[in-house]
Amino acid sequence: MKTKILVTGGTGYIGSHTVVELQQSGYDVVIIDNLSNSNREVLDGIEKITGIRPEFVEGDCTDIDTLRKLFTDHPGIKGIINFAASKAVGESVQKPLLYYRNNLMTLVNLLDLMPQFGVEGIVFSSSCTVYGEPDVNPIDESAPIKPATSPYGNTKQICEEIITDYIFAGAPIKSIILRYFNPVGAHPSAYIGELPNGVPNNLVPFLTQTAAGIREKLTVFGTDYDTPDGSCIRDFIDVVDLAKAHVVAMKRMLDRNDTDNIEIFNLGTGRGLSVLELIASFERATGVKVPYVIGERRAGDIEKIWAEPTKANTVLGWKAETDIDDTMRNAWRWQCKLPK
Repeated sequence: MKTKILVTGGTGYIGSHTVVELQQSGYDVVIIDNLSNSNREVLDGIEKITGIRPEFVEGDCTDIDTLRKLFTDHPGIKGIINFAASKAVGESVQKPLLYYRNNLMTLVNLLDLMPQFGVEGIVFSSSCTVYGEPDVNPIDESAPIKPATSPYGNTKQICEEIITDYIFAGAPIKSIILRYFNPVGAHPSAYIGELPNGVPNNLVPFLTQTAAGIREKLTVFGTDYDTPDGSCIRDFIDVVDLAKAHVVAMKRMLDRNDTDNIEIFNLGTGRGLSVLELIASFERATGVKVPYVIGERRAGDIEKIWAEPTKANTVLGWKAETDIDDTMRNAWRWQCKLPK
């Protein structure tokens, strides 16, 4: 009998790619999503790739009654991967209450219900933003948690603390916290990819939409940072590589009895790439020019951060392997399939 996993926010960008990897690894998947930043057609793309249409519940995880009904209607869920969160740094500065309500209440509801329904573990989607503006790079899991530079980053810090406090208090669950760096790209099949509703908040979908002529120009937020070309530096990780890490984490959490109840891993490539270098990679990989302008710095942005992923490489046996040019080609292939 297949192990059943609940993926919250499973029609979203990272969620949908993780559902694919879970299904291809033999897991049975149930998705819940309120479709606030995704659409139902993503299920078609997942089915085209894997041949399996996942169970789907349209609902909001901030409503505990909706979650309780889901667990009742889908008995036997053993693990959760929680992607249900608002995730744009800039937007969080403008709409902090939206972020605190959505991100914190979702997690509290899930944790509250897990013991009641025999759910053994939760993989939590965290972020490198918990490190704030780091003193040194690359950054490993022992680096200090610094004051968040945005409400989004603060919600991730608080959520990690909630999980830690709950397990410390004796909750009969386990958790693996995955601190992402910057997911980009799309599935090589071009059946699923990043498709935000409205104007994208993330760099790559705005870049590909600009290259496709949907947006007039891309704005690079600041070129006066203390970096080689003045633009922010990030660790851009291919979304499929990232999705595979969740499968490895879930297997470790559910199948092994010799691990700590809480484990934390950085997920990145270990290489810092500037915004201008990423644009150059896209142009090199696709042969398509991207019109861009230089703008003011954006509130909440960190100057430079990239991962020291050795712990994930050695303990999880996972490594980011996709070349950034291939990632950009996949992102463009996905964009070209979309209606203008």
